[in-house]
Amino acid sequence: MQTGEAPASMEVEAIPNGLGIQSGSLPLKPKFEPLKAHEMSDGRVQFRKVSVPPHRYSPLKKAWMEIYTPIYEQMKVDIRMNLKGRKVELKTRSDTPDVSNLQKCADFVHAFMLGFDVVDAIALLRLDELFVESFEIKDVKTLRGEHLSRAIGRLSGKGGKTKFAIENATKTRIVIADTKIHILGSFQNIKIGRDSLCSLILGSPAGKVYSKLRQVAARLAETF
Repeated sequence: MQTGEAPASMEVEAIPNGLGIQSGSLPLKPKFEPLKAHEMSDGRVQFRKVSVPPHRYSPLKKAWMEIYTPIYEQMKVDIRMNLKGRKVELKTRSDTPDVSNLQKCADFVHAFMLGFDVVDAIALLRLDELFVESFEIKDVKTLRGEHLSRAIGRLSGKGGKTKFAIENATKTRIVIADTKIHILGSFQNIKIGRDSLCSLILGSPAGKVYSKLRQVAARLAETF
């Protein structure tokens, strides 16, 4: 009985593996190429539309090629101006490398419509950690008449000095459009810039805000 069992066990070990896999090892993982943008949505084209406010129509015409070139050539997204609907329309192409490119382009165009320069807004295409935050003066404090005008004046400073100081200290970009304020930057920097602007709206003198900004800027420099 013993002589009959030994060869049987040897036969089991010697069975050739048709897949060319060594005994005891796992099969190789399949390698799939990454899906393209149009394949992720089952071949459907994805759209985004950005409204053009009346006061940004002329600047858009002047800066059209600066906006069009990076979106079409680098991000591989189609862009056109719908003159009838006064909207900028964006859509994915078959060679769009990443599905997130469409939303990045929409954010870039939207930032330009809010009043940011093309050179500042284009950072939204390059970096992932940038955001645009908007709020109004009345969200911080209800002001009317001359009090509101003085608050806007405090935010800008003489010749925009205060605004530029906050931008440089917090590494953000700020647009003050009447009573609306838009801030472009990273999450942490937006928070610091917003706190400074809120202090000015509530009536803090510019000198006090500058000294706080210097402390915060020094702390930021130590962190990074």
